[in-house]
Amino acid sequence: MARVAYVNGRYLTHRRAAVHIEDRGYQFGDGVYEVVTVLAGHMVDEAPHLDRLERSLASIEIALPMSRRALQLIGRELLRKNKVVNGLLYIQVTRGVAPRDHRFPENVRPALVMTTKHIDFAAQPKFEMGVRVIMIPDQRWARRDIKSIGLLPNCLGKQRAAEAGAYEAWQVDADGLVTEGTSSNAWIVTADGRLVTRPLGSEILHGVTRRAILAIAAGEGVAFEERPFSVDEAKHAAEAFVTSATSFVTPVVQIDDTPLGDGTPGPVSRRLLEWYRDYMVGGRNVD
Repeated sequence: MARVAYVNGRYLTHRRAAVHIEDRGYQFGDGVYEVVTVLAGHMVDEAPHLDRLERSLASIEIALPMSRRALQLIGRELLRKNKVVNGLLYIQVTRGVAPRDHRFPENVRPALVMTTKHIDFAAQPKFEMGVRVIMIPDQRWARRDIKSIGLLPNCLGKQRAAEAGAYEAWQVDADGLVTEGTSSNAWIVTADGRLVTRPLGSEILHGVTRRAILAIAAGEGVAFEERPFSVDEAKHAAEAFVTSATSFVTPVVQIDDTPLGDGTPGPVSRRLLEWYRDYMVGGRNVD
């Protein structure tokens, strides 16, 4: 069966799915997106992802292209057509098609694209072995809380990580403090088992998985702090990990050339991953 995408009101085969050359997402990066994990046929944290989509759209003055319920129905139908049981649903909304002009066009309908991807989450050694991250300067724009499709600095950082043989790059602000990864939120664990992650603001993306982990930690009595941490503190931490829709809770075992602990995933990271897996399949309520 051919892979199917949804583009502006039509279900199309993936190879024929396309947008107009003057779509403002293509020409200006004028749009936002969401990625929703699908596990055992269930969309994990669907409501918070749609909340963030609406917030990002409102921040750049784009209207939701249809009702929220209609968006949900299309997403489910696309998953059904593509027979996705484990994987991702990708949602992208741009300002739409208009003659090239930096100013916002009037009376233009937002463009909506949705695609899916199959992923075997069980066959990923990163969860058991941990990963390496590198530190890089944060060169992104000042509104990182908007999930913009303009991801060139993130792509450059992820490429630097790949070339260094690392999984992720943690971005560092002008004060020497870690903001987040190029596609994930950054966490450390102190010697006394306390979680530390940067607080919400315009400096980082308001991660949906980040939100869930904080709620799980609170429910399990794991202490945490939302505060910035330095590169040096990270390299001397007991543990570290990253979170995102595809990373879940991925332990970090090395930062640059510095191993953390004994170079293997630590107990706090492993417990959080186990609890989060329970949460994803509906075995845990964090509301």
